[in-house]
Amino acid sequence: MKIAVIIIRVLLGAMFLFASVTYFLNMMPGEQPEMTADQTTFMAGVTASVYLFPLIKITELVSGILLLIGRTAPLAAIIVFPVTLNIFLYHAFLGPKELPIVTVMLIFNLFLLYAYRQKYLPIVSK
Repeated sequence: MKIAVIIIRVLLGAMFLFASVTYFLNMMPGEQPEMTADQTTFMAGVTASVYLFPLIKITELVSGILLLIGRTAPLAAIIVFPVTLNIFLYHAFLGPKELPIVTVMLIFNLFLLYAYRQKYLPIVSK
């Protein structure tokens, strides 16, 4: 179990780190895939809010670094869970083409939350 936690923690951290670094360094591929009307509407709203997409990417960057450090992984797993869930729901309802990889990300995050459940008990105990 300990080795599985390390492997999944590093993979999830690398995924988030890669996604955020490519955004901030403008290394995204030049040609974006075709988006449906619903996806275009959603992305227009996210873009119009100006702060939301950079906030998400900063959260991914910080969480990716914390996951790779290891000592702070329980904190990172909680911080990045809403982002992972939102990415999953976006793809489940608007862009199912990438749903398999996003499902893996969600399962990885849920696995880490389960693996670190003892760390979260003081939060919910009296």
